[in-house]
Order: sequence, then structure tokens, then C-alpha cells
Amino acid sequence: MTETPVRETEHAIDVAAPAETAYALVADVGRWPEIFPPTVHAEVVEKDGDAELIRLWATANGAAKTWTSRRVHNPARLSVSFRQERSQHPVGGMGGEWVVEPVSATSCRVRLLHDFHAATDDPADLDWISRAVDRNSASELQALKASAEAAGSDELLTFDDTVTVDGSGKDVYDFLNEANLWRERLPHVARVSLEEDEPGLQILEMDTRTKDGSTHTTRSVRVCRPATSIVYKQIVLPALMTLHTGRWLIEERAGGGVSVTSRHTVRINTENIAGVLGADATVETARQFVRTALSGNSLATLGLAKAYAESAGGGRTES
Repeated sequence: MTETPVRETEHAIDVAAPAETAYALVADVGRWPEIFPPTVHAEVVEKDGDAELIRLWATANGAAKTWTSRRVHNPARLSVSFRQERSQHPVGGMGGEWVVEPVSATSCRVRLLHDFHAATDDPADLDWISRAVDRNSASELQALKASAEAAGSDELLTFDDTVTVDGSGKDVYDFLNEANLWRERLPHVARVSLEEDEPGLQILEMDTRTKDGSTHTTRSVRVCRPATSIVYKQIVLPALMTLHTGRWLIEERAGGGVSVTSRHTVRINTENIAGVLGADATVETARQFVRTALSGNSLATLGLAKAYAESAGGGRTES
């Protein structure tokens, strides 16, 4: 059997922030969806000292992928090595290392190393992986630089909207999961397209109507866990945001029924405030505008999901 060739790459960037600041961002995968554009969701599955197993959901060349990796932290060296435990086609295997090198007390250089091979001996697959690694590495390093240099001043806006439902969590989940039906179910959705090549990993694109009658297009990757949660990240955003992540949480209530929460985390695109809201608009104006718009749509969706779940069998007994 012919061995598939292994490629090695290195990408690096200079960061005007202390090395410890940059290393902390690399080490905490829970913050990665807020920092790295390709990362949709990340979580630690298990941890043992400086070793951990993480699962990532991310985009690569426009496709949604998920994999698990083993990571080993070396705080003294300011490095984190990683090796994918379960890669996804066309990747046959991948590993590497983040290395943060202090330059001065207020600056550092971050290096991102990869080694990888394809699942097949087709050169096109290896080239596809190389393009994805190059694109994602450049994007991740630039995003890490921006987050490290803005540490303490880069404010995120997070807010929740919650309803209680006297019905089944499964019915609520079905309503939220079946986004391909939202054009018929949700008045503020003008168009919807849903792709789900792997169960529980969706790409959702839709046109949403605003109160003034205009529409905007968003595209999201969604990680769906039956009857408990849907986590998503918008990869095509409205003009007023540079980041929008969210989740639908379904939790059983002690007295029966479920509590359903829509949670949003956004970062305002300050460069577009005047163009969208007018010359007199401030960052606070934009934050209130975005919160009102997102909460309005979320509460409308939650209200209809509640009605669906509280009807007999989620509405399935109607003639």
C-alpha cells in the first residue's frame, strides 16, 4: 500500500501584546468561536492535567467540518501541541503546535505549525487540505492578533430571551431544528436554504425581514443536539456586526414542561454604524438597535415554537 505524503507548514504573526495574553487565548478553546472566524463551536470533552481532548466544529473552504483533537499545554514554554484524534475526509491525519515567543514585555510572535496527510493518495485532496490550512491559519493568526491587542477594550454584547413551554422539549427542538420550514412558520423569514450533509451539522442561509420592510441575508453553521440545544455562528453577517454567535437552549423544568432560551453574543462593526444608522449614531445606539432586532426575532420564534409544542402532539393531530 502506497503511503500518502505528509506536508508540513508554518504560519506566523507579530502581536503587539504580552506573550501571556496571546497564550491565554490559544489555551482557552471555549473562547475560540469569539476569536477565530472559522470556529463555530468548541468544547473540552475531557481533561487530565495539561492534557485534554477537545471537539471542534469549524468551516473549511466553505464546508462545515467537525473533529476531535488531543492537546497538550506547556505553560512554561507557552505552547500547545495538538493531534486530531478523529479527522474528517479528506483529511487522513493532522497535528501541529501553537508556539508563542516573547519578543519584549509588550510584544510576541505567534507561530502555528501543521503537519498533515490526506485520506487518499489523490493529490487533489492534499491540495484541498493545504488551501484550507493556509486560509484558516492566516485567518486565525490575524484574529488572534486582533483579540490579543484589543484585550480589555473589545466589548462583547451577550443577552438572553427565555420562555416557558408547557409541552415537550422534543417538539420545541423539532421546531427549531427544522429550519427548512421556517419560511412557512416564521413571518420574518422571507427565504431559507438548509444543508445537512452530516446529521446535526447544518448550514442555514436565510433572508430576514426587518420592521421597515427591508431584508438582510445571513448564513450560519449550526451544531444541533436533539432535544437539548442548537449552537450556531453566522458566517455571513449583517452590516452592523463583525461577530454573531448564539444558541437555543432547552431545559427541563422541575414542575413539568421546559424552559427555552435564545442567547446571542455579538460584536458591533463600529466602521458601519454611521452608514447604517446615521452620522449621529453611537456605539451604544448600535448595541441597542442590534439587541432590539435580534430579541424581536428570537421572541417571535420562541412564541411560535411554544405554540407548536403546546398544541396536541406538536400540532401533528390536526386534520
